[in-house]
Amino acid sequence: MEFGFVNKSNMSMVIDLYELTMAQVYFNENHNKTAVFDFFVRPTKKRPYFIFAGLEQLLYYVQNITFIQEDLDFLKSTNLFNDDFLHYLSKFKFTGNLYAFEEGEFFFANEPVVIIEAPLIEAQIIETFLINTLQIQILVATKALRCYSVANGKLLVDFGLRRAHGVDAGLKSARASYIGGFFGTSNVLAGKLFNIPIVGTIAHSFILSFESEEKAFEAFAKNYPENTVLLIDTFNTIEGAKKAVETAKKLGIKLKGVRIDSGNLLELSRKVRKILDENNFKDSIIIASGGIDEYKIKYLEENNAPINSYGVGTKLVVSADVPYLDCAYKLVQYNDRPVMKLSSKKIYLPSKKQVFRSFENEYFKEDIIGLFDERLGKPMLKHIIKDGNLVYNLPHIKEIKEKAISSLKFLPKNLKNIHNEEPYTPQISENLKEVVQRVKNLLV
Repeated sequence: MEFGFVNKSNMSMVIDLYELTMAQVYFNENHNKTAVFDFFVRPTKKRPYFIFAGLEQLLYYVQNITFIQEDLDFLKSTNLFNDDFLHYLSKFKFTGNLYAFEEGEFFFANEPVVIIEAPLIEAQIIETFLINTLQIQILVATKALRCYSVANGKLLVDFGLRRAHGVDAGLKSARASYIGGFFGTSNVLAGKLFNIPIVGTIAHSFILSFESEEKAFEAFAKNYPENTVLLIDTFNTIEGAKKAVETAKKLGIKLKGVRIDSGNLLELSRKVRKILDENNFKDSIIIASGGIDEYKIKYLEENNAPINSYGVGTKLVVSADVPYLDCAYKLVQYNDRPVMKLSSKKIYLPSKKQVFRSFENEYFKEDIIGLFDERLGKPMLKHIIKDGNLVYNLPHIKEIKEKAISSLKFLPKNLKNIHNEEPYTPQISENLKEVVQRVKNLLV
């Protein structure tokens, strides 16, 4: 028995109970006409833009969700569900449409980046998984691209698995960080599943397990002479750098690099660079880790720190400055009837919609949220699943990464500024405004 892990056979049960209780009411009342749901992110301070990620995992779920007998037996044991509804679940299959932005594309608050158009029960049941799998990857991909945007081409590596909120989050974060411009990850499973370069050297425990720092360095260098990257801050960073140089000279190997994981990274990297250069290890790189994020990277780069690569861990995978997104999955149309809620600060736009993008002098100009059939610019939502079938060619993750990186070229400076705390607000078409007013008039 696989305990505590989500897999293909049990992923249908990654669902909040109320999705199922509502679905049974819909089923019993024959209330199952076509519904349209939007997934969007509400305005978030410190994030003028977002990077869309997680679509591939969502598509896998939507195409493979099924309730096996073990699931049905458990649901029956709760005494909440009748046999007819459980029989319906035993035959469950998504038959609707899914529209979405392409992964790696930038988007803004309040824009529908995924639209589900399906029988109400189907659209309702997939809600929890959809929000869960998209939020973490959007969060981390955006954080990663912010790091990339200030790193001046320096290699970035995801070191966050051990600090992620569970193994699933760690895996998805590795994928999302790669999309956001990172070179690789320490997560071996992510490397295997997503073909992401894996990176790693040694920990402080490795150093401490030997009688001396010199013996630890020699042992590692002997075993990995072509990939000798030594952690030099266990005791004294400057002395560690000197011992790393001595080890490489003694063994006659190329010192690929050193890693500094603590202390004043600007000051220490300068001193370590001088030691390496004076000993003819000018090609040896310096890797910095320990509390790294886009703000620290920007500071180090603006002060010309001689750092070649950054290992970014905790603050990446938990997106420390913005640890969650206020994202939502809302019914906007049922049986061709536009709907919306009027709760304070949670009003959203009704009807099936499209996001239209325009550019000026090669830079992003504006986004307009309009009715689905309007023609107001480049339509950003693509038809991904039609009548339950995939009609979109999934790109390789490298292509997604290239799209995300190229997004930076089109964003104006004010949106790329990591200190900008005000989210961009897309425009709303006049036709959509009229629909909003009509719906409000009916509700008030």
